[in-house]
Amino acid sequence: MAKPLILLLAALSILYTASPANAATTSSPSSSAIDFIEASCSATLYPALCVQSLSRYATSIQRNRSQLIQTAFSVSLDEAQSTKTIFANKLNGVKPGGMAVVKDCLEQIDDAVDQLRESIEELKNIGQAKGVGQDLEFHISNVQTWTSAALTDLSTCTDAVVAGEALDGGLETSVRARMDGAARVTSNALALFNRFGTEL
Repeated sequence: MAKPLILLLAALSILYTASPANAATTSSPSSSAIDFIEASCSATLYPALCVQSLSRYATSIQRNRSQLIQTAFSVSLDEAQSTKTIFANKLNGVKPGGMAVVKDCLEQIDDAVDQLRESIEELKNIGQAKGVGQDLEFHISNVQTWTSAALTDLSTCTDAVVAGEALDGGLETSVRARMDGAARVTSNALALFNRFGTEL
């Protein structure tokens, strides 16, 4: 009986050692990477949110500005997508007559998601065009234009829902908080790009 028990304990020990949670513990981000993120986020309108949203990726970001910007845009896209999903799943909280406003808002979030996807793809083109003046400026301009448009769509959606009183009180508060969060991380991504975009 003792031998099977020993073998079982040994197997469990191996599984624990190889688990993602344990791996994350052994590869915690360096203070240098966190310092880099904090210094970079000082260029944004919402530095505390910037640090909070990016510090969890500090191990992969390290002190790499290209990785910092790509991560910031990925966070922005994820936030916009999750906001759309949550909003779409709570349509039972829409007030009578408010569905038209909500549908317009969801379309604007869709547009923002598409624009952020395009911006992320364009970040790759910037890296490839580095050193080629006109091409580089073209790709940089595209990212700035599309990200600004995404930010406008998210902000306009929030304003329309609130002004139109389309949602029940509790749902409006919840959706507005999500929309504001998506808009703010998008604003941060754009600010980081404007500061470091030519260094991709």
